[in-house]
Amino acid sequence: MTANHTKNHKNETACKLTDEICLPDTNLPRVVIIGGGFAGLALVEKLKHKEVQVVLFDKNNFHQFQPLLYQVATSALEPDSIVFPFRKQFNGYKNVVFRLAEVEEIQPSLSVVKTNKGSIHYDYLVLATGTTTNFFEMNTVEENSLGMKDIRDSLNIRHMMLQNLEQAAITCDDEERDALTNFVIVGGGPAGVEMAGALAEFCKYILPKDYPEYSSSIMNIYLIEALDELLNTMSDKASSKTLKYLEDLNVKVLLNEAVSNYDGKEVTTKSGKTLLAKNLIWTAGVKGQFPNGIDKKYVVRGNRLKTDSFLIVEGYENIFAVGDIAAVITKNTPRGHPQVAQTAIQQGKYLGKVLLKIIKNEGVKPFEYKDKGSLATVGKRKAVADLGKFKFGGYFAWLLWSIVHLMYISGFINRLMFGFNWAVSYFTYEKSNRLIIRNFKPKSLVNETEE
Repeated sequence: MTANHTKNHKNETACKLTDEICLPDTNLPRVVIIGGGFAGLALVEKLKHKEVQVVLFDKNNFHQFQPLLYQVATSALEPDSIVFPFRKQFNGYKNVVFRLAEVEEIQPSLSVVKTNKGSIHYDYLVLATGTTTNFFEMNTVEENSLGMKDIRDSLNIRHMMLQNLEQAAITCDDEERDALTNFVIVGGGPAGVEMAGALAEFCKYILPKDYPEYSSSIMNIYLIEALDELLNTMSDKASSKTLKYLEDLNVKVLLNEAVSNYDGKEVTTKSGKTLLAKNLIWTAGVKGQFPNGIDKKYVVRGNRLKTDSFLIVEGYENIFAVGDIAAVITKNTPRGHPQVAQTAIQQGKYLGKVLLKIIKNEGVKPFEYKDKGSLATVGKRKAVADLGKFKFGGYFAWLLWSIVHLMYISGFINRLMFGFNWAVSYFTYEKSNRLIIRNFKPKSLVNETEE
């Protein structure tokens, strides 16, 4: 056994004995980041090659491009088109360390983070933990439907859809066939609108080819929104255009309707309306998620962490929050900033500069969000754009949406692959391979099996 091997073995043993996570030795300040979403990655990029040790924790070993989850769900893209391994991303970043672990608790008084793999000390802690699906405590809806917050959700939606379409081709029961081929999307924000448009295009272009035994008219798509308009954070023009685009794609849009229950086969709204469907996709809300240890009095609406204008979590000196989890409550932003990718990226970049200044005891300026506009797509060649005074829709809005999303993709090779796949889909209307790799079961059936 070599001396180096003996030393490494001793280090591994010591780690096991002390329950500490092994990290490279350093005298540099340690910045621990929890979460590798848009905000976490933007922060890492700003701190790479700087005089700090950066440690990123994430329960996945990859970053996922959430704005295109719906395309994986509808077989427009394969999963590897929108997920990128952290270790590949950080190749050559000498001061950046990635550890695959789930953070369970923060101990602010000790500046310690506890994970399911061990503990670690920090000098500065950044929470970039994002959000999870909010079912508003409707347990039966949660058990029988699917959210769309990560790549696993997208694959579950894909498998659910394909399994139900296959079963519809088998059954001779008309009511059962209707339930299997009806799709309900709850939530008229960007995610819901884009999902509805993608499903409508699947129905129009893919269903007749893959399932010639029944016509595409058998597949009904419903979009339910509790408010009186779609895309309520965008302009009235964007909302009305989106409604028209969806109706042109034969999506049945139900406004001023809120879901009250879903038992896996029948959707019930508060007005008493019922819809038969074995496919329900929930995009109606999100809530913040973060480890235990933060005082609840600093948690505000949406389960977000209240921060000052420097992104420091209220009540703490060396704990920061960025991205969807952060609520920068000021006179101008009483509800915080919008929970979108551009906010997260701007905050991550800002905090990278701020941390380096804080370490050097230099003065810092407060965070200022620059709204670059909003975009949403409704199928191929149809999108809406709100860019300051310019509000438009149609092909050019869709082209702009495509370019913006392509630029946000991490890495040149990923952009190249993504652009190629998109071009093939654009010119041929062909989606990715529609494979059922594993059997999907709703949570309710899984729970019954476990019992």
